[in-house]
Amino acid sequence: MNFSITVLPGDGIGPEVVSEAVKVMNAVGNRFGHSFGTTYGRVGGNAIDDFGTPLPDDTVEMCRDTDGILFGAVGGPKWDDPRAKTRPEDGILAIRKSLGLFANLRPVKVYPQLINSSPIKPHLLEGVDMIIVRELTGGLYFAKPKKRWDTSRGRRGVDTLKYTEQEIERIIRVGFELAQGRRKRLTSVDKANVLETGRLWREIATEVADDYPDVELEHVLVDAAAMQLISNPAHFDVIVAENTFGDILTDEASVLAGSMGMLPSASLSGLPKPSGRGKRPVSLYEPIHGSAPDIAGQGIANPIGTILSLASMLRYSLGLEAEAQAIEQSVEGVLAEGYRTPDIAGDGGEVCKTTEMGDVIAGRV
Repeated sequence: MNFSITVLPGDGIGPEVVSEAVKVMNAVGNRFGHSFGTTYGRVGGNAIDDFGTPLPDDTVEMCRDTDGILFGAVGGPKWDDPRAKTRPEDGILAIRKSLGLFANLRPVKVYPQLINSSPIKPHLLEGVDMIIVRELTGGLYFAKPKKRWDTSRGRRGVDTLKYTEQEIERIIRVGFELAQGRRKRLTSVDKANVLETGRLWREIATEVADDYPDVELEHVLVDAAAMQLISNPAHFDVIVAENTFGDILTDEASVLAGSMGMLPSASLSGLPKPSGRGKRPVSLYEPIHGSAPDIAGQGIANPIGTILSLASMLRYSLGLEAEAQAIEQSVEGVLAEGYRTPDIAGDGGEVCKTTEMGDVIAGRV
C-alpha cells in the first residue's frame, strides 16, 4: 500500500528523533511491502526565523493533505521572550485546533527491562500499563480572554478555563471506548471541589457512564490523582483529564517509565472504528518530550518515544495493526538486549547514540 506522511521535525532534538522514526518507518515498508512517501514541513522556532510565523501556510496545507503527521518538538531559549507576539508552541497549538485534534492519547507502560531506571521503587511499578487521555483543544490553552496588560497598580494577566458540554462529552466518550478494550476502568480527573468547569466535567462524565455499563467509572480530584500516580500507579487503566491537568499528569507519569523520552502520543479527532474503511481523519503523532535544547546536536536523545508514536500512527491513521505491533515488539526486544540511551541507562546496559538506537530497532523490524 502507498501512504503519504507529513514530517515536521521542528526544533532542538526534534529533527534527531524524527529521523530515527522515519528510518524505522522505511524498515516497516520494506518488510510489509508498503511505500511511505514523506513530505517535510517547517514549524516552530525555525519557521519564525525564516517566515515570521511558527506555522507557515504551506505547512498547514501539507497537514491537511496527508495520511498522517509525524511531529518532533518545538521551542528553545532563542524564542523564550515572554513579550514576543508569537512563540514556537503556537505552531503546534494551531495545528491541533485547525485539524480538530481534540483527543490526545498518551500511553504509559513500564517495561520490565527499565524498572530500575525509574526513581520510583520497583515494587510500585509492576504491571503499570495505562493510557492518559488529554483533552487537547479547549481549556486554559485556548479559551478567551487570554492576555496581559499594564495598569497603574502593576502588570496583570488572565487565562480562561472554559469548556462546553459537547467538548467534555466527546473526550469522555473516547476514554470510555478505550477502557472497553482494556481493563474496563475509567478514572475521570477534575477539580470539582473548587472549579465550576470541574463540577460540569464530573456531571457529564457521570451521565455518559450510563452508555457504558461494562466500564467502572471513578472520579478523582487532580491533586489526589497526582499523588496516586506515584503511590499506586498500577491502579490506573484509562485516565481522562482536561487539557492542563492532562499535560501535567503525563509529564509526571513519564517518571514511571524512566524517562520522558520513552513516551509517545497520538492526537486524534476521535477513535477510528476498527471496521472502518476509506481514508481516516488526519491525525498527529509526537513524543511527549520537548525540544531539549541542552542536549540538541549531541546525538544522545532518546528516539523511542517518537518511534512508538510512529507505531500509533500505523495503528490509528493507517489501520496497520500488525506493522504497529512489529515496531512495539522491536522496541521491547532491543531493550531486552540491553541497549540504552543515556536517559535510561541507570540500570546499566550498552549506552548508545540516538542513531544507533534507531538502527537496532529498525534492524529488528
